[in-house]
Amino acid sequence: MSAIYKTEEGERELRRRYQEELRTWPVPADHLRVPTREGETFVLASGPANAPPVVLLHGSGANATMWRQDAAAWARHFRTYAVDLVGEPGLSAPSRPPLSSGAHRLWLDDVLEGLGLGDTALVGTSLGGWMALDYAAHRPDRVRRLALLCPGGVGAQKVGWLFATLLLRPFGRWGRRRSVLVATGLDALSAGPALDQVSLTFEQFRPRTERLPVFSDDTLRRLTMPVQVTVGERDAMFDSAGTASRVRRCVPHASVHVLPGVGHAILDRSGAVLEFLRA
Repeated sequence: MSAIYKTEEGERELRRRYQEELRTWPVPADHLRVPTREGETFVLASGPANAPPVVLLHGSGANATMWRQDAAAWARHFRTYAVDLVGEPGLSAPSRPPLSSGAHRLWLDDVLEGLGLGDTALVGTSLGGWMALDYAAHRPDRVRRLALLCPGGVGAQKVGWLFATLLLRPFGRWGRRRSVLVATGLDALSAGPALDQVSLTFEQFRPRTERLPVFSDDTLRRLTMPVQVTVGERDAMFDSAGTASRVRRCVPHASVHVLPGVGHAILDRSGAVLEFLRA
């Protein structure tokens, strides 16, 4: 059993559900396995092989299937590569090098090389947004465009939601479901299936406990490519107002959007991101 899961049975169940999602992927897709210094990395590739590339990096506790609805729209215009981050509940290696070590940049170097990409557009959310921003700041020549959804490492990381989930933990499955609502800001009625999937994942998955390193102003100023940043006004995990303010100050050419009434999980932004990617 991998150390990132609580039980062997839970690991098997999550993998079984993942394979079901892959079998019903809304567009034709190639399942790629890329060797990297952190172990094998799984990539779900959709769209015309000769179309401009877009690499997608999901958040913590997720995998490539979080881009299901987005990929269906984006694959009409781009070759999308939805990458399973290492150390997360997907099909990539369980490796978790320290975020402060720079190892994830080297890992992403390997992924792009394995995919045959000299440069690409990057889209990242939450933890994946942190990795995408970090990579773009240190490899600006390899990133054509950068779209970030509720990225970590810019505004302060909040801890209030964590205390709330600890209080709910003794209430079993109901408590875990409520914890997901608190953390993501999802609506229980409109996001039922997604909510259930996230809740099940965190029943069996051990999330990272490492806090995301905060980027300096100098690092943010390295983002010379076109940048779009979207945050939810009610994000329980990161200070969205602080994120928007710092990006506007340090990356004045960036397009910044604060979504009223929205929490950490930003859904239904396919059109806005696609418009930015095609600009």
